[in-house]
Amino acid sequence: MSNLFGSIFNGTLTVGLFLLAVIVSIVLGLLLSLAFMYRNTYTKSFISALVLVPAIETVVIMLVNDHIGVGLSVAGSFALIRFRSVKGNAKELTAIFLAMTIGIICGTGYVMLAALYTVLLCAVMFGLEALNFGKISENERYLKITIPESLNYDEVFEDILGRYTDRHELVSIKTLTLGSLFRVEYVITMKDPKQLKKMIDELRTRNGNLEIMCAKASVSREEL
Repeated sequence: MSNLFGSIFNGTLTVGLFLLAVIVSIVLGLLLSLAFMYRNTYTKSFISALVLVPAIETVVIMLVNDHIGVGLSVAGSFALIRFRSVKGNAKELTAIFLAMTIGIICGTGYVMLAALYTVLLCAVMFGLEALNFGKISENERYLKITIPESLNYDEVFEDILGRYTDRHELVSIKTLTLGSLFRVEYVITMKDPKQLKKMIDELRTRNGNLEIMCAKASVSREEL
């Protein structure tokens, strides 16, 4: 059993071993991408990246086998380029790190260990999604309201929110258009989600029909 999970590289890197490691990393990347697609929103480019990142990592690690630290630094930088300009969520960042890890393990020759690791992590991903683990209540919302500077943001909506929510918390205040407007942000828990439109209509009359945005708390918090 110990030999089964040993490295396939025994001093000399041959063409056959190189192709084996790269092919295994691509297959495992494909498995990871399939697991990520289960009950998640995604783009075609991101799924393609999940398939290819392990193979890229594998080649980098093999080429700098005598300097693993350098290889990890370079490969990590490549893998995180996506998050330098585009907002990514926690699931996408985790998937990128998993793809990196698969490539690192394959690049050091432990292809069976990489396969076992991928299967276990994909099983955990499936399980968490199937059980809705950590799911936020459907009644919880993230509310943004734009108000003129003449209104007192501490108290102006207290009576309305008190009628329609079990809990509301002011979490952020931001000035807009050189201070002539404020944007206040709340985390709220609705008593009855069906009353959302009625609540927003009352808020609109209070804020002068300026912009109001309400979203599920899970969507607003997910971005990194």
